[in-house]
Amino acid sequence: MEKIFTSDVLKKTKTDRKGGRMSNSYKSSGVDKEEGYKAVELMKQNVLKTHNQSVLTNLGSFGAMYELGSYKNPVLVSGTDGVGTKLEIALKQKKYNTVGIDAVAMCVNDVLCHGAKPLFFLDYLACGKLDSQVAAELVSGVTEGCLQAGAALIGGETAEMPGFYQVGDYDIAGFCVGIVEKENLIDGRKVKEGDKIIALASSGVHSNGFSLVRKIFTDYDEVIQTKEHGRGKVSDILLTPTRIYVKNILKVLEKFQVNGMAHITGGGLPENLPRCMGKEFSPVVWKEKVRTLEIFELLQERGEISEEEMYGTFNMGIGYTLVVNAEDSEAIIDYLNSLGEKAYEIGYIEKGDHSLCLK
Repeated sequence: MEKIFTSDVLKKTKTDRKGGRMSNSYKSSGVDKEEGYKAVELMKQNVLKTHNQSVLTNLGSFGAMYELGSYKNPVLVSGTDGVGTKLEIALKQKKYNTVGIDAVAMCVNDVLCHGAKPLFFLDYLACGKLDSQVAAELVSGVTEGCLQAGAALIGGETAEMPGFYQVGDYDIAGFCVGIVEKENLIDGRKVKEGDKIIALASSGVHSNGFSLVRKIFTDYDEVIQTKEHGRGKVSDILLTPTRIYVKNILKVLEKFQVNGMAHITGGGLPENLPRCMGKEFSPVVWKEKVRTLEIFELLQERGEISEEEMYGTFNMGIGYTLVVNAEDSEAIIDYLNSLGEKAYEIGYIEKGDHSLCLK
């Protein structure tokens, strides 16, 4: 699955003790192919756990193949994303096995918004100097995220780029493809005036706003207590993985009509909720109904951040939203809660200028 790649920028020339020139090698330029092969072997077992009968290729193929199976009129829905500067906390704390879940979540939750079932995922891992154990831990998070989403991890890239990244630096991103029958595609066209908005609780900060978070929380070993996460280090609370909503939402779609869905990421409710409806509609959200997580209250207090900035940066405790027929709202909420989600109604749809109205 994983290949080793580097830029050819830093080819060094070494000199022996007598002053003679030594031959260049890839390893002398900072790229250790053997460490890369070792990383692949460490990753392999976890990666194979995500495979199913639709995966047609073994690890190491030039291209990964996936058989779609029987569909009448399928639409492929794709998404790509990264983890952002949340990764910096993981690297400093040497906690590598959770941010891969975030990378998957950011992609699969997006394609889910259109009613698509995630089929497969590909990851991209870049670093300054490859440590096979660290790489394997990072990818173990990716495989866990894929298992939670029901997606196969069918390929990826490990890029060792000395001189471009510093030693100890890693970056991770991913790409997901999902599928939905065209007749079941959710694109916001069915959203109408009077529809209800259902919120699903987030697990924490998720993967957005961390440049601001890191400015406020500078001591990652500080111990704090929140109602949702209990007592623990700031780093452990902040590194709580982004919740993956795929399996429970797909169950809802089998039983109910859902008119629109939004993954609440960067830009919070104001930017993301209007994206799942036509330009002639506006979502209305009652602020008093939003169950704000305590970590956001602490961030706002310590950072002296305005309410407008908080809502425009963070998810505020809402990771995902559904727009549904008013008569179905209560039944859908009950069903989601029976599946283990924390779902509740936060507002409705009205005619408007396509901007969020916070009441």
